[in-house]
Order: sequence, then structure tokens, then C-alpha cells
Amino acid sequence: MLQLEHILGFTPVHVSYYRLALMHRSRPEDVTDSNERLEFLGDAILGAIVAEHLFKKYPYQPEGYLTELRSRIVRRETMNNVALRMGLNKLVQYNQNDRGLSRSHIFGNALEALIGAVYLDQGFAKTRTFILQQFIRSYIDLDTMESTDTNYKNQLLSWAQRNGHQLVFETVSERNEGTRKLFTVAAMLDGQEVATGTGFNKKEAGQVAARNAMEQLGV
Repeated sequence: MLQLEHILGFTPVHVSYYRLALMHRSRPEDVTDSNERLEFLGDAILGAIVAEHLFKKYPYQPEGYLTELRSRIVRRETMNNVALRMGLNKLVQYNQNDRGLSRSHIFGNALEALIGAVYLDQGFAKTRTFILQQFIRSYIDLDTMESTDTNYKNQLLSWAQRNGHQLVFETVSERNEGTRKLFTVAAMLDGQEVATGTGFNKKEAGQVAARNAMEQLGV
């Protein structure tokens, strides 16, 4: 409870919401006792509050700029990194015998579920304060995020188009690792495999493949 209060910045009222937010589906026998529904709720609330924050912070930037910056803040990689820095990995209940889970984005998903729990427990205004104070101002460097593009697929596709190459991403294998599927995606340049990447969904694997291909090609 002390760890949770440190992360939240306040004392919870309805502790059951937070207990559910920290319960991954790999633990309970009944999946309805997992944090997936709270994750759905928290994701929607997070997106709205981040959008409002960026709208006010950048009054002269166009819609496309705001959309891209919001996507960088709420993407799985960012959420998972913030959750780890918060220490949520020490609180999330999951099947630790499944080694693949600790390398996936379950902690970022739990952070979204935690936001859903705050909303149900404290209401919208307190949730907004939590997101702005405990999430954005504590862990998100907007200046760095503005100047850093981590969408490797877009970067590689732009490079390929500028240089007259044909670039496609193909799923080359799927296999089970514990309770989850692990995908391998290949970056194919002019019909030749340049690099591969693995991840727990095709989008993540494609990003890893693109990053590896950029290293191989010196892009």
C-alpha cells in the first residue's frame, strides 16, 4: 500500500479497484478478474487528457503535429518504460513462470489500468491531476520527445521511397512462448531480407525489424 500511495500521490479509497488494476490475466482463473477492462477505460481517459494538455501547450501547432506527439506519449513502449520507472513491475501480479511476460508490455498496460482505477475511485479531476503530475511532468520529457522519432518503420519507408527502393514487411513466423505468441517479422528491401525483429505483436516486431534494418543499411 505504501508503494502504491507513493506512485499515486494520494491514499486510495476503494482499494479493490487498484488490486484489480494490478492483476494480469495470467494469474486469475477467471479472466474477468484481470485488469483488461480497466486498461480499456484508462487508455481512453489518458488519450483525452494528453490531447487536452498538448492542445493548450502548443496553441499554434497543426492537428498532425499534436496527433503524432500524443501517439509518442501513449504508445506501448513509452507507457511500459514509465511503468518500470514508477516501480509498477514490483506490484503487478502475473505468472512469473512465463518468462516472456516480463519482456512484454504488461506493466505499461497495468499503468493504463491504474489510470482507470483512479478515475473510478477519485473522479475525472483527480485523474487529470494524477496524469499531469505523476505521469507527464514526472516522467515525460516533451522537448526530447518532440525531437526524437522512434517510429523506425516510417523512417525506413521514407528512406526507401527517396532512394527508389521497394520496402515491405513480412511475417515469417509465429510461435508460442508461454501463454503468448511471439512474432518474427522481416524487412524486405527489393525482395531481399535485410533484417528481422521479434515481438509479442506484429506491430512491435515490425518496429524492431525496421530498427535492425536501419543499422544494417547505415540509415
